[in-house]
Amino acid sequence: MADDPQTPQPGLDAGPARKMRVAAVGDLHVGETSQRPYAELFERVSDDADVLCLCGDLTNYGKTPEVERLLEDLRLCKIPMVGVLGNHEHECGQPEHVTQMLCDAGVQMLTGQAYEIDGVGFAGGKGFVGGFGRYMLSSFGEDSIKRFVQEAVEDANAIENSIRMLRTERSVVLLHYAPVVETVMGEPPEIHAFLGSSRLAETIDRYDNVSLVVHGHAHRGGAEGRTNRGVPVYNVALPVLRTLGDTPYRVFEV
Repeated sequence: MADDPQTPQPGLDAGPARKMRVAAVGDLHVGETSQRPYAELFERVSDDADVLCLCGDLTNYGKTPEVERLLEDLRLCKIPMVGVLGNHEHECGQPEHVTQMLCDAGVQMLTGQAYEIDGVGFAGGKGFVGGFGRYMLSSFGEDSIKRFVQEAVEDANAIENSIRMLRTERSVVLLHYAPVVETVMGEPPEIHAFLGSSRLAETIDRYDNVSLVVHGHAHRGGAEGRTNRGVPVYNVALPVLRTLGDTPYRVFEV
């Protein structure tokens, strides 16, 4: 989607920036024995969007054969892809290897980096747990609790560093874990604290150029929410998308 190659003359209005169609999906959960489960998805999205965001839990356990099955379908995608890992990609203890396989297949993975595609910025990371609002876990008490909270803080700091790199007026933040409680509502209340953290939303709200946040993880959560500053947040876990219609991804104009 290249803009008009003519350079506007000084003093003339260049007009509004062209909208980008951003597709997003997470929680594909490809297994070792999966047989081309998402070939149609990756072919179809290339016609419907300009960029595809992959919001983690793309495999069941982060096993190499699972990633290989995923890549068989993913290589059918003809548009730029940006992604983050989910907690399932960490299960086998080789998230760096999974990341490299996805990068080698052309996915721009957000592991502290940020990317600009046709004037729109993409930043983020996996995120972490901890709870929401007044129920967010604080660094108090046992050392094990303090270490847990410190990991959440460090994760949020890494995501903030990613967002800070961007100089674009329009930016999309990719996460796996939820930054707001609205998009986990529908899940059992007892596990809300394990589905995301308000720390992520607090980080996002420090930046005026964030236009949109997409995440996965909460299979039975709500489809939409907002941060305190009003940034729209969408849960694009595939099980949630299936409750909205037949399209296995959601497309946003940014």
